[in-house]
Amino acid sequence: MSATDDPVASDRSVSKSTAQSGGLAAVLALPGFRMLWVGQIFSQLADKFYIVLMVFLIARYWVTDNPQPDPLLAEAAAAMRMGVENRAQLITLLATGIYVANTVPAMLLGTVAGVWADRWPKRGVMVASNGLRALLVLLAPLTLLPGPTWLGLGWGYWALVLMTLLESVLTQFFAPAEQAAIPLLVPPQQLLAANSLYQATSMAATIVGFALGDPILRLLQGLLAGVGVRGGEFVLLPLCYGAAAVAIAAIRLEETPRPERDVGVWQEIVEGMQVLRERPSVRSAMLQLVLLYSLLAALYVLAISLAATIQGLGPTGFGTLLAMSGLGLAIGAVAMAQLGDRFSRRLLGCAGLGLIACCLVLLGQARGQLALTLALCGLLGLGAALLAIPAQTTIQEETPEDQRGRVFGLQNNLINIALSLPLVLAGALVSQYGLLPVLWVLAAVALVAALSERPWQRG
Repeated sequence: MSATDDPVASDRSVSKSTAQSGGLAAVLALPGFRMLWVGQIFSQLADKFYIVLMVFLIARYWVTDNPQPDPLLAEAAAAMRMGVENRAQLITLLATGIYVANTVPAMLLGTVAGVWADRWPKRGVMVASNGLRALLVLLAPLTLLPGPTWLGLGWGYWALVLMTLLESVLTQFFAPAEQAAIPLLVPPQQLLAANSLYQATSMAATIVGFALGDPILRLLQGLLAGVGVRGGEFVLLPLCYGAAAVAIAAIRLEETPRPERDVGVWQEIVEGMQVLRERPSVRSAMLQLVLLYSLLAALYVLAISLAATIQGLGPTGFGTLLAMSGLGLAIGAVAMAQLGDRFSRRLLGCAGLGLIACCLVLLGQARGQLALTLALCGLLGLGAALLAIPAQTTIQEETPEDQRGRVFGLQNNLINIALSLPLVLAGALVSQYGLLPVLWVLAAVALVAALSERPWQRG
């Protein structure tokens, strides 16, 4: 076979011809990475649409206009300090069950899934994950069938909780395989641009998925109802997951053959942790990512208090502040793709942490000022991009190929824990001490982390 007939060799020739140009155009010129990116778009949109669909179904089929919750359900809600007096509160309670089912596998199974992502062909893992999720969500219409009830809720709601749990388990296999595949498809000099595009796409999928998910579901429901087909809202997810599987199946991924080893899963997890012990740069980059996601998770909670101080926005408008942070991160990701290679990654990370610290302090002073608060949220997102993208690139470059799956699985585990704990703690701290002291403490943590990198030293 000639080089022109070999897809992998073709990818290499494209990478050589574009290596000097750098930036987004260069990485998108790589056929393998381009198909992985398309798969990422559909897969991540489907993940967001999934949550929107669950809330849509709960509101439409399991919560009436005048709900009469089961006494046991009301007691469970009281234990979680949640009310069920009106429709909105009951929807929130039932949606929380979906969120918990979606989060638990992410906190517990990431490292184990990473081990299997190393053992199995990564393309096969990604295709199977999306294909199985497409098949799984095809079962969603069955949950509307009549059946027994528990805690005053039809069996279909509990089936959705179980389905969400299984969907999240499959997602845990996709994530480390996808992250480990990027260095196999992209030459080292273009990894920063590839990760920039990855981060920008992830943030865009979050914003678009949650913002447009409900209108798209209602549009599909109406369009198919117009031609006599019921259940149009169930079409979107199988199409998205299926499209992701098809796109990734087209990738030609060249992996180093893995020798047969008689080693248990726990031993391989320990080997992944050993990478962090032996490679300080990987350990430092992962700690930076965990810190960043902890700060962002705290911001999700604090955004409600910040929005409440702004006339015309109010606490329910906190999503506007988060959207500005997402926009800032996306802009930062594009800038990193084009210019990031000109600067030291350590200095970029320090600059990102410093910018985040400054924004947190100034957010406390800007309470009530909409324009300034929006600008600071955008700059905070920019700082997040300066920190996250170089850190992720360092982990990909410095981790041995045969260890990437378990290292990224461990990373996903730690990040999901980092996302969960501040969601619980930040609200309680604000209630007890007020918004301003909490912002200052978070800013101090970011500043100490920046100074610990010793940005004044060269090398």
